[in-house]
Amino acid sequence: MSGGEVAGILVAVFWAILVSFLAVALARLAQTLKATTKLVADVTDQAVPLLADASTAVRSAQTQIDRVDAIATDVQEVTSNASALSSTVASTFGGPLVKVAAFGYGVRRALGGRKEDVPVKSPRRTVIVGRTVPAARRSKRNRGNTGQ
Repeated sequence: MSGGEVAGILVAVFWAILVSFLAVALARLAQTLKATTKLVADVTDQAVPLLADASTAVRSAQTQIDRVDAIATDVQEVTSNASALSSTVASTFGGPLVKVAAFGYGVRRALGGRKEDVPVKSPRRTVIVGRTVPAARRSKRNRGNTGQ
């Protein structure tokens, strides 16, 4: 065998090895593409119903929001009407009622007078924590409580 024939055989062997590696790589790539295609089909089959459910939920939420908006508008109108009614009643009856009540109190005070057998109420005392009362006030207060 000559050098050219040996070189040809070596090139043929390397060429066969290269082709076999490429064939294995293509076979694995084909398997990967099949698996990817199946995965995309499964995701599509599951995503379409989910998107339909999500669309239904969004429509339902929009309907509920429209209802709440209508209720809020009605409540605002009722509040406005109640405020107007309140101010009307206050301006119509408020002034005269206050005058009648003041007049009645004045008449009661003038006619009732003060009864002699009712004791005079002592004023309320405020206690301040942490302060001491001077001795003169302390002894005066103690005498008042004992009846001396």
